[in-house]
Amino acid sequence: MIVIVGPTAVGKTELSIRLAECLDGEIVSADSRLFYRGMDIGTAKPTAMERARVPHHLIDVADPDETWSLPVFQKAAAEALTEIHRRGRLPFLVGGTGQYVHAVTHAWTPPSVVPDTRLRAVLDKLNRLNGYAWLHARLQLIDPVSAANIDPRNTRRTIRALEIIFSTGKPASEQRGRGESPYRMLSIGLTRPRPELYARIDARIEAMFAAGFLDEVCSLLAKGYSPHLPTMSAIGYRECVEVIQGGLQVEEAIRRMKRSTRVFVRRQANWFRIDDPAIRWFEAGRTSRDEIEAFIRSFLRADKLQHAE
Repeated sequence: MIVIVGPTAVGKTELSIRLAECLDGEIVSADSRLFYRGMDIGTAKPTAMERARVPHHLIDVADPDETWSLPVFQKAAAEALTEIHRRGRLPFLVGGTGQYVHAVTHAWTPPSVVPDTRLRAVLDKLNRLNGYAWLHARLQLIDPVSAANIDPRNTRRTIRALEIIFSTGKPASEQRGRGESPYRMLSIGLTRPRPELYARIDARIEAMFAAGFLDEVCSLLAKGYSPHLPTMSAIGYRECVEVIQGGLQVEEAIRRMKRSTRVFVRRQANWFRIDDPAIRWFEAGRTSRDEIEAFIRSFLRADKLQHAE
């Protein structure tokens, strides 16, 4: 399995498609934002034309009011990877959602805590009364490891982490098991200098609004999807909802989205560290696709020789 990781807007989509084309591969998305139908522009989802070039998996697999939990993703990813292998093709696991990538590459076993609807209702009420920042601060006090990897606005994940603690008496970060991965992996990381990456992020966000991002969110609301859904709290969608409801100007929404995305990039760096010896980092824009392809082919040749002996 070839794993391609890196921050948002670094260039993972185009590189992975071109590599998969050359290496008879298929792409399994490990980006939690791409699961949901109708959420295309604001997630920078690969276009229909891009997906026609190479088979993609785990994109548009749920409606915005469904919840794709980590265990659901793990099961679906394992099934997709198995089917790709059965076809004799090379799977590429591609994404910037750290916990979803690690769930596959590190064979995670999530805490087996049955959802407690009464406890969740209490936590949700506290969130509505005090705000997401207050709730996340409570998690920070008792499980700083989990809190560091959860966007404070992602109240669904914050509530789940607190639920695990209150149900078991132990932080969620101490209960996650790690197994032996069944895959022989080559992990490739893409990076860019921060000023360059931030410029790409800003340009992407401007392009999203020019392409009709507000219309996309209006369409979702018109279909009956609540603005309070966890999916609608994603970066960009929450700002668009405020614009549509009259509480925010478009220019301010764009500014906030740019700022939140930069914070998100810094959080991604906690998952994919530049000093991780398991990841071979390449600087996008300064390393040719041919060089990365040659690196992968070298790995595949060595792997084939090793397992032919």
